[in-house]
Amino acid sequence: MAYSSGPIDRHRFRGEHPLRTLAYLARPDRGRLALGALFFMVKASPTWLLPLVTANVVDVVVSHQPVSRLWLNCGLLFMLLLLNLPGHLAYIRCYSRSIRRISNTLRYALCHRLQELSIGYHTRVSSGVLQTKVVRDVETVEQMLQQASDGALSATSSLLGGLAVISVRTPAFLPVFLLVVPTAGLVVVRLRSRLRRHNETFRQEIEQLSSRVFEMTALIPITRAHGLERNAIERVDGTLRKVRNAGLALDRTNGKFGALAWIVLNAVGVGCLAGAALIAYYSLFGVTPGDVVMLSAYFTSLTGSVTVLLNLAPVVSKGLESVRSVGEVLEAPDLESNEGKAVVDDTAGRFDFRDVGFAYPDSASPSVLHFDLTIEPGQTVALVGASGAGKSTVLNLVIGFLRPTSGRIELDGRDMQNLDLRTFRRFVSIVPQETILFEGTIRQNVGYGLDRVDDDAITAALHDANALEFVERLPAGLDTVVGERGARLSGGQKQRLAIARAVIRDPRVLILDEATSALDTRSEALIQEALQRLMHGRTTFVVAHRLSTVRNADRIVVMDGGQVAQVGTHESLLQTQGAYARLHEAQTR
Repeated sequence: MAYSSGPIDRHRFRGEHPLRTLAYLARPDRGRLALGALFFMVKASPTWLLPLVTANVVDVVVSHQPVSRLWLNCGLLFMLLLLNLPGHLAYIRCYSRSIRRISNTLRYALCHRLQELSIGYHTRVSSGVLQTKVVRDVETVEQMLQQASDGALSATSSLLGGLAVISVRTPAFLPVFLLVVPTAGLVVVRLRSRLRRHNETFRQEIEQLSSRVFEMTALIPITRAHGLERNAIERVDGTLRKVRNAGLALDRTNGKFGALAWIVLNAVGVGCLAGAALIAYYSLFGVTPGDVVMLSAYFTSLTGSVTVLLNLAPVVSKGLESVRSVGEVLEAPDLESNEGKAVVDDTAGRFDFRDVGFAYPDSASPSVLHFDLTIEPGQTVALVGASGAGKSTVLNLVIGFLRPTSGRIELDGRDMQNLDLRTFRRFVSIVPQETILFEGTIRQNVGYGLDRVDDDAITAALHDANALEFVERLPAGLDTVVGERGARLSGGQKQRLAIARAVIRDPRVLILDEATSALDTRSEALIQEALQRLMHGRTTFVVAHRLSTVRNADRIVVMDGGQVAQVGTHESLLQTQGAYARLHEAQTR
C-alpha cells in the first residue's frame, strides 16, 4: 500500500510549539476526530451518570418514593450500558485510523527528508541517532496520542458530565468543583519546565546510546579479532550510566509530580465531602441524602479525572519532546537544492572544472583549491595522491554531493549549479570501495531502483562483471539472499555485484572509488577485467592508491594539498621525475 506524506510536505518547521505541529498533522482528520469524541461521550456516559442514578435510587429508598422511579433510573442506565460496545468500536475506528495516519506521515516525512539532506549532514549526524528518530521518537508520539486520547477523553467526559449534572441538581456546589481544576493546573505549570528539561536530557542520552550500540555492533568483528571485548563494553557502559542517571532524574520528577497532585486533589475531595454532609445535616439549600452520595461520588470521579489529566502530563511532555526531536530533522536547513533548476535529459559526459575550490564548514583549510581540468566525453581520468589530498572531495563534487565554494563545474558547457542533479545522476553509476548491498536476492540488488528488469539483462550484467560464474554455482542462483550488507558473500563477489549494478544502468559517467582495494590477486584481476569493459566509451573518474590500476588511464591527475600537482599519462609522468614518479617508485620497491 502506498502512503502519502500528507500535509507535512507543505509544512515548514520554524521552531514552533509541537502542539501546533500536531494540530497541523491532524487537520485532515478533524471531522473523524470530532465524530470519535462524540462516540466516546456516548459510550462513557454511564460513568458520569451513575452518581446521579445512585442519588435518585437513595432518595427513592429514603423517602419511600414510588418504586417505578427505581426501575426507570436503572433501566436508563442499563440502556446506556448496552451502547458501550458499539460506541467504543466506532470510537476506536475513528481515532486509531487518525493516529496511525499521523505516525505514518511523520515516518514518511522523515525518510523523505533524509533523502533530501546533504551528504555533509549525514556525515555529521550518526545513523543510529537518525534511526532512533524514525523508529523510537515517532513511536513515542504515537503512544502519547493514544494514551492522551483515551485518558483525556475519559477524564474530560467525566468532568463535563459531572459538572453539567451538578449545575442542574446542586448548583450551589458548582463553584467548589471549579476550584479543583485551577489547583491542578497550578501544579502542572509549576512542574512543566522541569519535566520538559528532564525529558529532553533523557531523549538525548537515548539517542547517544543508540549511536553507541550501532557502532558497537558494526565493530564486533574487529573487536573479537583483537580481543577488545572489555574495551567495547566499557565504552558502552559509560553511556548506559548516563541513560540510567537521566532516567532516574526523570522518574523522581514524575514521582514528585504524581504524589503532590494526588495529595492536593484528595485533600480537596475530603473537604468537599465534609462540607456537603454538614449542609445536608442542617437541611440547607435543599440538599438530600441522595445528593450527598452523589456529590461524594462526583468528588471521587472528579479527583480521578483530574489525576488522570495530571498523570498524562509526563506522557504528553515526553511525546512533545519527541515531536521536537523529529522537527530537528524536518527543519534541518542542509538540503540539496534542485527545485526549479534545469533538467538533464541527456549528457555526453564532458566536464570542465574552472578554478574550483571547496572548503568544509569546520575545516581550517580548503580541501580543494584552484582545481582546473577539462575531461572530454569517454575519457578516463585517474586521481592519485596521498590521503587527504582532495581526491574524494573531487568525486563528491562530480556527483553533486558537494557544491563548489568557489569557481564552477560545467557539464557539457552548463554550470552544474543550475542543474537538477537528481536528473543528472540518472546517467551516473558508482562502484565504491565498500560495496553496499541490502538484505535481498542477487536479482534485487543488481536491479535495485530499476523497473521491469528481466533476467536476461541481469544475467548479461553479471557476465560483463565477471560475476556470473560464481552466481551460477550458488544453489538458488539469482534468488540467493546475500544477507545483511552482503554478509554471505566474499569481498570480491560483493564488488563484482556492485559492478553488475553499474553495468545494467548503462551510465554515461562512471565513478570508481578505490574499487579494487583490499582484494586478493585473483579477485582484483577479475574485477579489473570487468572494469575495463565497463569503462569503455564512458567518462570515468578513478580514485586509486595502487598506481598499477590506473596506468591505462587517458590522464592521471596527481593531487597534493587539494591542488593539481601534475597531469599526464603514466609514461609521461614517469619521465618527469616528479610526485607521480616518487609514488610509483615507493610502490614498486
